[in-house]
Amino acid sequence: MKAFRSFAILFAFFLSGLHSILALDPALQASQFRHSLWRIEDGDFNGSPGVLAQTLDGYLWIGTGTGLIRFDGVRFVSWVPPTGQRLLDPRVFSLLGARDGSLWIGTGFSISHWKNGRLTNYPQLSGRIESLVEGEDGTIWLARTHMSDKMGPVCQLKSEQLRCFANDQGIPFPNALQLANAGGSELWISGYSELCRWKPGSARIYFRNVSGRPEGYPLFKSITSAPDGSAWAAIDGPEKALQLQHFEHGNWKVENYPEIDIDNSDVTTLFVDRDNVLWIGTAHQGIFRVRGNLVDHFDRTDGLSSDVVQSFFQDKEGTVWVATSTGVDNFRDTLVATYSMREGLSADSAVAVLGAHDGTLWIINNYESLEYLRGNQVSALRSRHGLPGRHVSTLYEDHAGQLWMGIDNNLWVYQQGVFRVVRHADESPLGIIFSIAEDGLHNIWVRAGPNLDRIQDFEVKEEYTSPQVPTSYILAATQDGSAVLGLVDGDLILYKNGITKTIPSREIGNTRQIRELLVDPDGSIWGTNVDELIRWKDGVRANLGTRNGLPCDGVFALVKDKLGSIWLYTRCGLISIDKSQLNRWRDNPTSVVKTTVFDIFDGVQPGLTALKPQATRTPDGRLWFVNGRFLQMIDPSHVRRNEIPPPVHIEEVVADRENYLTLENLHLPALTRDLRIDYTALSFVEPKKVRFRYQLVGHDSGWQDAGVRRQAFYMNLSPGNYRFRVIACNNDGLWNDAGATLAFSVAPAWYQTKLFLALSVSSVLLLAWLFYQLRMRKMATAMSARFDERLAERTWLARELHDTLLQTIQGSKMVADDALDESADAARMRYAMERVSGWLGQAVQEGRTALRSLRASTIETNDLASGLRDAAKNCPIHGYMKVEFSVTGASREMHPIVRDEVYRIGYEAIRNAGMHSGGSRLLVELTYGSDLLLRVRDNGKGIDTAIVEAGKKGHFGLQGMRERAARIGAKLNLVTSPTLGTEITLIVPGRCVFRRGNSSLQSALAQIRALFAADHRKSSLD
Repeated sequence: MKAFRSFAILFAFFLSGLHSILALDPALQASQFRHSLWRIEDGDFNGSPGVLAQTLDGYLWIGTGTGLIRFDGVRFVSWVPPTGQRLLDPRVFSLLGARDGSLWIGTGFSISHWKNGRLTNYPQLSGRIESLVEGEDGTIWLARTHMSDKMGPVCQLKSEQLRCFANDQGIPFPNALQLANAGGSELWISGYSELCRWKPGSARIYFRNVSGRPEGYPLFKSITSAPDGSAWAAIDGPEKALQLQHFEHGNWKVENYPEIDIDNSDVTTLFVDRDNVLWIGTAHQGIFRVRGNLVDHFDRTDGLSSDVVQSFFQDKEGTVWVATSTGVDNFRDTLVATYSMREGLSADSAVAVLGAHDGTLWIINNYESLEYLRGNQVSALRSRHGLPGRHVSTLYEDHAGQLWMGIDNNLWVYQQGVFRVVRHADESPLGIIFSIAEDGLHNIWVRAGPNLDRIQDFEVKEEYTSPQVPTSYILAATQDGSAVLGLVDGDLILYKNGITKTIPSREIGNTRQIRELLVDPDGSIWGTNVDELIRWKDGVRANLGTRNGLPCDGVFALVKDKLGSIWLYTRCGLISIDKSQLNRWRDNPTSVVKTTVFDIFDGVQPGLTALKPQATRTPDGRLWFVNGRFLQMIDPSHVRRNEIPPPVHIEEVVADRENYLTLENLHLPALTRDLRIDYTALSFVEPKKVRFRYQLVGHDSGWQDAGVRRQAFYMNLSPGNYRFRVIACNNDGLWNDAGATLAFSVAPAWYQTKLFLALSVSSVLLLAWLFYQLRMRKMATAMSARFDERLAERTWLARELHDTLLQTIQGSKMVADDALDESADAARMRYAMERVSGWLGQAVQEGRTALRSLRASTIETNDLASGLRDAAKNCPIHGYMKVEFSVTGASREMHPIVRDEVYRIGYEAIRNAGMHSGGSRLLVELTYGSDLLLRVRDNGKGIDTAIVEAGKKGHFGLQGMRERAARIGAKLNLVTSPTLGTEITLIVPGRCVFRRGNSSLQSALAQIRALFAADHRKSSLD
């Protein structure tokens, strides 16, 4: 904000050098300015406007009877002071925007000062503040009435120090109504009936007791100072009529304006704008405007919001504002001025226009009236005033200044107030005149009726008749004596010395009618059709259309200015193409040209007329156009640009429907969803052409083009710090690149804080670490399982070898050892060798069986009892041991893996009993009940207790049996005694061994499959 205030101060100094530019054109009437109004009944504001002022930040302030209103050109906002501050009186009678950027507010009770967001009241100063001015040194002067104190009617505020002046300091009256700067340190001060020029210590009184009027008689009405140092006053003249006095060179001079026929009592205010044009506000007749010796009038019938004028004000861009009893009006300069009935035309039906060499502008109005504009005066020629006919069809001025025109069916020449008719030799009329042109040999060519005539010395010398003359309405002539016709099919035809030459368009489908023709001294021919600007040179045609940068199609008229630039009157406005751009396009017909467009906001009201010419240039360089209704004018040499970049402000922030009026250190709450930022740019010349761009740094990647929209919207902004920037351009495209800036922040929710983020990151890292550890542990478990699986396979193989092959080999060794003890007994030796041979064969068979068991079940059938019975027969049992085998209960379907384990345990128990027990009896019992019971009992010598507990070194029989029982969830009991023998009991739970059609069995089997997956990877699990 401080940076912007510094910019504003520099901006004010810059403005001081532009006042001569930023003003209204004094050559125009008030009705020709751009005019806008805002009325109370339209709901734009409350209260009757009384005074206006502009502060350095660009805002316009309007004082009403109910308060203060701020205006940006689009929106009226009732001014509300900060909480705890208020005006001493809501009635505002005077306003002043000071050079330091502050606003002084004169109310019905006292004065207040608004600066940097702080309101300062001066309650010690009573009365109604009628007028405020700022001296050259920044001193604030005020005039007041209805005082309750006796300090004097004129007061001074300097450095917040108050001082008032009364009669003893030269103030000649008790109440002061108006103040105006009189130059230097002097002031113009008015009372109810007199005026004085005053400075501390001296005063000179004017208009007291004029014509013997009694003291206190209402004589003086209003005073205003002018930029040139002069002053104007309104006083009572004879019979109370208004008398305007102009103070210049130290004297007052009466200025008489008969057009201002009002009483002095009707004058409410005087104002002189920057061009020293006097504006007079009245109580019943609106506005009178005095510019030199000319007076124009503007009232409610012309569009003024009310005929009761309260005050005037001119802003920094030159716009003049008017406060009336029911609204606010403004008058803005326009680049294109309009002439209508209000400016003196007889009708709003202008259809053709021609600029003459003497500066006269000729206008065909309503097809019946020939009117002319000289200076600011419009006159007319009609049939009752000497016009030889009723309908004028076209106009042309030759090299001698003679005016040629088509009237009814005849061709006429007008010179020095005399009309002369041109006819055929037989006195027959030429017909309706469509177009007239003069060539370089001073022949006059006329497109009349169906014919083309060449006229010299007022006689028809040559005539081309149909079908020599195709359908055409536009005619031009060249320096070499040729006539050129633009045809309705887009072609050109040249006529010279009885010879015709056609220049076709040479474009397939381009048959649009030629509307305008213009011939350059170098022989180039310019023309238009409905879509394009056309140039012919040496028989070659080039078209300039929208593809070459023309803003639109719909070309109505063509004219060149003094500098050789072409101006086109089109449906989208008035288009200017600089001569340099035309030359560039001429050298490269495919290039794109730069154009300048003047649109409706510049005063252009384009339209097409049936008659020609529709556009012309007067000797002073001004260009004129008609649109079928009005006459319009632009002066290319005085196209004034608005060189003031508009001040830009951010006015309001609305977040989730909550308004934030204080924009400094703005912190928005967490989870702000909808954000709206209101901004504005203060240019009152044409607010509708002010364009904006904005960017939210920290969110937008670049500038956003908002057009004329004055709001920016954002949704769901993330927490953080942001900087909103907005820039704007004025009506002429001049950008204020400094713009305005708003820094704000959006608070984070608890889960959007840095602490929460850190905790979240830490949690994620911790989870990742735990997952990693779990994965490593899982991998380690998997590797351990593989090792366990490999160890289990080796253990299983060791058991198989021990229980089968090694046992048989060991038995063979025992037989061989026994035979060796009696080696001399041949029969015994033979018997032993036979047994060894048989056992070795059995060992081979057992080895093969062990290998097969790696891939399949040990027994091929499900009959465990049969398998154990065979095992008892095949085991190396001493011949004297009796084997008993019993089965209790019906055989049941068993899981093959569990069945194999039971079989191996039983096989090992039977083999051990047969080989090591030394008993005479072996009992094998198999019981099918709720559980499976296997009991192997002998009556031998038993097993040593140490072997039962730790096993025999190098032998793994008992250990293997215990391991197998554990793997299938069975219970293995071993009871041994040296006298009773050994009993091995195996109890296998039925849920593990028997197959059942229920889910519990399936679950148990699944567990068993998992247990034996390492031993039997490829076995079938049914």
